Amino acid sequence: AATGWIRSHAQVPTIDSEITDRVRVYFGTRLDNNRTVTTYLEVDAANPARVLYVHDRPVLGLGELGCFDDCGAMPSCIVNVDGRKLLYYTGWNTSTTVPYRNSIGVAVSDDGGLTFERLYPGPILDRTFDEPHFCATPNVMREDGLWRMWYLSCTKWHNVDGRPEPQYLIRQAESDDGIVWRRLGVALDYAASDEALARPWVVRSNDGYEMWYCQRSLRGYRSDRQSTYRIRRAVSENASLWQRDALGVSLPASETGWDSEMTAYPAVWSHAGQRFLFYNGNGFGQSGFGFARWKPN
Repeated sequence: AATGWIRSHAQVPTIDSEITDRVRVYFGTRLDNNRTVTTYLEVDAANPARVLYVHDRPVLGLGELGCFDDCGAMPSCIVNVDGRKLLYYTGWNTSTTVPYRNSIGVAVSDDGGLTFERLYPGPILDRTFDEPHFCATPNVMREDGLWRMWYLSCTKWHNVDGRPEPQYLIRQAESDDGIVWRRLGVALDYAASDEALARPWVVRSNDGYEMWYCQRSLRGYRSDRQSTYRIRRAVSENASLWQRDALGVSLPASETGWDSEMTAYPAVWSHAGQRFLFYNGNGFGQSGFGFARWKPN
């Protein structure tokens, strides 16, 4: 619902890993002109249903006219390093032959995440000679001096009933500084010719690594409950070679309510021995975001 300057949507909930007694969740929200900016709210770490604070302005606004993010800047990952917060985000423009084009940017905060400034006016990851369409929703992890990124990469636009629809999978990259990236290829490939994979969120696990992501069909995913996004999990021993969870772990839609059609854009975190998953529901974030609590078998 519209709240003050927020007109609609709370998209791609992004957890700040610096968790105390409260959890900060950055998200993308839309202005009157359907442009997307980044803001945040804070919830009680012990009871995430209890909202403690909603910020009253954007922390990252639109890019300059003509830049890759002049129509939107949507958060995807926060990395805390040397007292600074790096925000990796999806920037987008409207396009002509297709609805939009996405790229990946980075911004920095030196005031605890209250405001972010772009490190560069241009993207740090964009389309290339062998990734010709767009990239988006980066997830970045820093381990032992090496930076790793998993991101959505569009492989094709399809004409579906007269409308361009994108198809994408998950690729990976590595970096020595978090800015200049070496692309390593596909991390999670298609299991079927008519699916799309988005918003990877990677966390350490007892056996290595988990990647939470969302999957949809190529056709009918905007309106058909059976074709829309569902959250799923992949596993890896080394964060490079990934396999879809053999147990079929997923987050199904509810029978009724705000997430009765769709579960999308996961972000996983732990606190006091409990695991939580923030995610979007119906309408790609139009109905807002909520959380689920992990219940082991």
